[in-house]
Formats: sequence, C-alpha cells, structure tokens
Amino acid sequence: MANALVLSKHHEISVLDISAKRVKMIIEGQSPVGDMGIDKWVKEGRIKIFADIDPKMALRGAELVIIATPTDYDTEKNFFDTSSIEDVIEESIEYAPSADILIRSTIPVGYTLRLREKYGRENIYFAPEFLREGSALHDSLNPSRIIIGDRGIAGKKLANLFLEAAEIENIPVLLTNPTEAEAIKLFANTYLALRVAYFNELDSYAEIRGLSTKDIITGVSMDPRIGDFYNNPSFGYGGYCLPKDSKQLLANYRDVPQNIITAIVEANRTRKEHIASEIIARNPGLVGIYRLTMKTASDNYRQSAVLDVMELLCGEGVPLLIYEPTCKNQSFQGHEVTHNLESFLNRADIIIANRWSEELAEVESKVYTRDLYGRD
Repeated sequence: MANALVLSKHHEISVLDISAKRVKMIIEGQSPVGDMGIDKWVKEGRIKIFADIDPKMALRGAELVIIATPTDYDTEKNFFDTSSIEDVIEESIEYAPSADILIRSTIPVGYTLRLREKYGRENIYFAPEFLREGSALHDSLNPSRIIIGDRGIAGKKLANLFLEAAEIENIPVLLTNPTEAEAIKLFANTYLALRVAYFNELDSYAEIRGLSTKDIITGVSMDPRIGDFYNNPSFGYGGYCLPKDSKQLLANYRDVPQNIITAIVEANRTRKEHIASEIIARNPGLVGIYRLTMKTASDNYRQSAVLDVMELLCGEGVPLLIYEPTCKNQSFQGHEVTHNLESFLNRADIIIANRWSEELAEVESKVYTRDLYGRD
C-alpha cells in the first residue's frame, strides 16, 4: 500500500489484491492497513488509486508491475513461500506482457536470476524495501537508502522513480547485481535481529543476577560505536520480517561455515522460554496478555513474540486472558479475548506486556514487562 501511495504522487496507479474487502476499502478512499501515515492521508482524502481483484483489469496497460506480496517462511521447506510472486509474474506476462517487473517482497538469495531463467525474461528486477510496521508510508517518503538490484539503465530508472516520490533529498543510492541486493536485505534484517537478541540476553542476565538492566544498557550505549538505539529489551524479536528473514538467511548458509547466524535464530527461542519461565515461577492463576501486536502503532500481530510466549505458557497449563482491541473475535487460539480494559485489569493475576502503556499504570504492581524505555 505504501508503494502505491508514494508513487501515485506522479503516476497513475492500479492495485491488484486478492481481497475484495481490501479492494473495496481502497476504492472508497480508506486504508486497508494500520499505518499512522496512511491514516493521515485517508483523512486528507489523498488516496486516489484504482484497485481490483481481477488481474486483467488491474494490470491492463501497466508499464511497471511492482510485486509486494507476502513471502512467509515455510518451516517444512526451510525456505520462503514465493508462490504468490510467481502467480503475479505469470498474470503480468499474460495481461501486461511488455511491463517491467519489480519485486519488493523479501526473497531468497539468487531468486531473481532463477526467475529470469524460468520465464525467459531479463526485465525482472529486485529492490529491497526497509519499512517499519505502522510507519511504512513515512519510511517510503523518507527512505534511509535506495537499493536497486540492477547496475544498468533500468536500475537508474527505477531508482529515480523512488527518488522523485521521496520528501527528502540526498538519499544514498546503491545499484548492485540482483543477488547482492537480495543478500543486503537478509543480512540487514538479521543484523537487527542480532542487536535485539543481544540486548535481550543482556536483560536476561541482569534480571537473573538482580542487576539494573537500564544502567547497564545506558553505559554500554554511551559508546558511540554502539549507540543509543534499538536497545530496548522485549520478549524477543518478532513482527513480519526479522524472524523469517533470519531463518531464510540461515537456510542460505547451507554448506557455508558459520556460528553467529544459527545463534541469532536460537537466541530468540531461548529468550521466549526465559520470559515464560519467569511468569510460570510466579504461580499465576490467570495470566493477562496485554496486546498481541508487536508495536503500539500497528494492527498486525503476525509472528509477534508474545504469541510464542503464550504457547509456552499454554503448554504448562497456564490459563490466559487476552486484551487486544484490534481482534474482533471473542477468542484467539482458544483463549478468551476481552475488549473491556477495566475487566481485564481486574481479572488477571499477572499481566504481561511486551510494550508498556499508561493504561496499565493503575495495576503496575502486577505487570510483567521488560520494556525500559516505552518505545518500539
């Protein structure tokens, strides 16, 4: 959605989606995703793009097809599920045969070249995007860098497409071969996962030893080489990107010696087990789960770290009560969901919160969180 909106500033945009509900919302000028920037554009009436579930209608006359479909990690195959990308490519070849194809979904290393060989087309490109959940539009308008997996004229043309849509100047641009561009995305996200895992393990050490996590992190972060950012402890790295991208990078390391990448993936599991054990040790009667979402500005809880903590607690027979305003159902994974905050706060013996909220202030004594700074 963010890609469509930023490019609509200078170009006519048509969106293809498999959800009739989302298509209807787009046509009516509404946002189908939770994003502060997009919500603002909705209020200002700035969503003016065409959308359809029919590929023939949506792709008709397209000069460029941008693919940003989800590529979930398949645990059985140890690889991204890229079937949705190939579905769109085949539809593009049928309904927009002369269009260039740009993949923005995260993909395995070497995938673009395999697609070119499979479909006999050289005009399939890859450009990684670096967007945060809940801030995708802002990050698209203010990109930290633009990386295009093509060193030629096509790469420059694609880079200029995103440069003209940006609201800032002097954006670093890097043109690489497609395989290097794919690797950049996976290594960047895995490094971020490493940083999250590092500060989480620092927190686990301090918690068990009775030390001040905040003092230690403050002192460590005073080193300018480390910096005071991305250092807030959590229940584990989660969200849509970091867990699957780190696992995919590990899969790409087959036959390549390594220790760190495996440790990053395993550290996340260890952290969640630690969080669950700390809760279980308190012998709670009913554990309240305050929010399923990873970030306060997001409505997405796919791969949220708290889901794995819940599974561990459930495996030990601990009853759970969930407070999640964005979940419209009365239950989630067999657990009761309440939308009444006051009732939730009163009923739970212990409340676990991946991120602190002032809504919890009146029952702070029974809140378990590792959030030190009140930020994502």
